[in-house]
Amino acid sequence: MTRINVLHLGICILLPCVIATAASAQSTAASDDAATKLASQVCSSCHGPGGHSVSPTFPKLAAQQQAYLVAQIQAFKSGGRSEQEAHDYMLGMTTLIDDDTAAALARYFARQSPPHGVSSDPALVAAGQKLFTQGIGDRVVACASCHGDHAQGNGIFPRLAGQHAPYIVRQLKVIQGNLRNSPVMHGIIKNLTPEEMNEVAAYLQSL
Repeated sequence: MTRINVLHLGICILLPCVIATAASAQSTAASDDAATKLASQVCSSCHGPGGHSVSPTFPKLAAQQQAYLVAQIQAFKSGGRSEQEAHDYMLGMTTLIDDDTAAALARYFARQSPPHGVSSDPALVAAGQKLFTQGIGDRVVACASCHGDHAQGNGIFPRLAGQHAPYIVRQLKVIQGNLRNSPVMHGIIKNLTPEEMNEVAAYLQSL
């Protein structure tokens, strides 16, 4: 086989791969553009520009873990999250979001700048820090073991740093009440008291 024929064969083999890669890149770029518009025109009305929510009713999404965001969109769509807020705000919204858009939205929010912490009662923050980093004996596992030393999150484990304290408390109660399909978290926090919830939430909000 001549050198030219070998080169031609190589091009024939590689060209479909290059075309497929380019098409995929174009598709991803289009999804990202659409997600940016959706985030700025729709999501921002509740979650704030760039996911920097100012209302504790709605979580801050800025710098949130990408895998976690995708999982939550899927949970809203499937009914895996059945708390009242899910029905009131997210159920109808997420039915219009396909998998590509969900992934693109997650990428958009994940790359935003992280929220700034908000100071709280120093005693609450200190108690919450101890709970987060050390847990409570055999009763509650240290939150940092899944959510990271700085509450930055990891994959399906969400970023909690800088999140609204009232939102965190509300979600802890929702998980305790099995209104969110989160068996691992339910097992970990089932013995958490309301006072302890307020403490760890105050600490996380301060980060």
